[in-house]
Amino acid sequence: MRFEFATANRILFGPGVAADLPRIVSSLGRRPFVLTGGTPERHEGILNPLARAGLKPATFGVAGEPTTETASAAVAAARRAQADVVIGIGGGSAIDTGKVVAAMLTNEGTIEDYLEVVGLGEALRNHSAPYVAVPTTAGTGAEVTRNAVLLVAQHRVKVSMRSPFLLPHVALVDPALTHSMPPELTAGTGLDALTQLVEAFVSKKANPVTDGICREGLRRAARSLRRAFEDGSDAVAREDMALAGLFSGLALANAALGAVHGFAGPLGGMIEAPHGVICGRLLPHVIAANVQALRDRAPGSPALARFDEIAQIVTGNESARASDGVAWVEDLCNALALPGLRRYGLAEADFPAAVAQARKASSMKGNPTELQDDELTAILAAATD
Repeated sequence: MRFEFATANRILFGPGVAADLPRIVSSLGRRPFVLTGGTPERHEGILNPLARAGLKPATFGVAGEPTTETASAAVAAARRAQADVVIGIGGGSAIDTGKVVAAMLTNEGTIEDYLEVVGLGEALRNHSAPYVAVPTTAGTGAEVTRNAVLLVAQHRVKVSMRSPFLLPHVALVDPALTHSMPPELTAGTGLDALTQLVEAFVSKKANPVTDGICREGLRRAARSLRRAFEDGSDAVAREDMALAGLFSGLALANAALGAVHGFAGPLGGMIEAPHGVICGRLLPHVIAANVQALRDRAPGSPALARFDEIAQIVTGNESARASDGVAWVEDLCNALALPGLRRYGLAEADFPAAVAQARKASSMKGNPTELQDDELTAILAAATD
């Protein structure tokens, strides 16, 4: 047995830990550059203490999904500000853009030099500038991952910059910051976390450390995602989901993902659908396709027992099997009011391109079995309606 486990240098978790941000930033630099969502004023409660501590941050809003153009503009702004520490406050978009900014402050060239698939895929040569990630959503796990996802508009695809140097120096995870998420955002980010936990658990690259993290994360997501969706003020459910999101990031960074995320990158560039909605609609059909393919072509695969275990965890039924897990996920998606992907413009004519691009995605390398084109096409068809 041989594996690696790497994560952020420090993880601080708990209600109220966001108050530690000025002290942490002061230990890393004096000229902070802050990435937020599209409305930085929403985070005045976090930013004002920085100013009172003598740290006057320059801010940059990331509206919507981050593109290479947005990230390049943020890098230019950070260089003009002579930033020596970067802070990402928000969802995965702000946090991933912050990773790119921190990396490009210390590395030469352009963002495209370091992008997978459509870029040159070069390795970062230097450690990133100090970076503090403060998630305000619960699901992406971006605060502890070693990649940053960007939309490349001209290629209609989402791809990653990937490097151990992208791991944040500090992840500050405060569940209290997630209480203001509206139900639809709670659903999308929560389904992203659930999907990442499932895929990392059955990944070819899973290891004993990520196995334990996934099991605990799945238990928390299963008992609390619907509760957080129905009552955003449920502090226990919000804490569970903040942990599930964190654990999903820890797991995916060290065990890889699978076909759901193999599809999510291409589809994210083809249709304007939230990433978590794409994941949620694909997940039950990917599980079912993987289980059937394994039974047909690799009946001795240990992944089959793992799919059964997932079903047992999420349903609370010790005799559950993979099909029960599929039904549970479908029921959850319906309870969270997830529409089919046709609502976002996905059509049958898009399937061949989506399948072809998914095959090139790095996430496919972790899928427990190689799915054929007809199986991948059937997954898309089922998720569209």
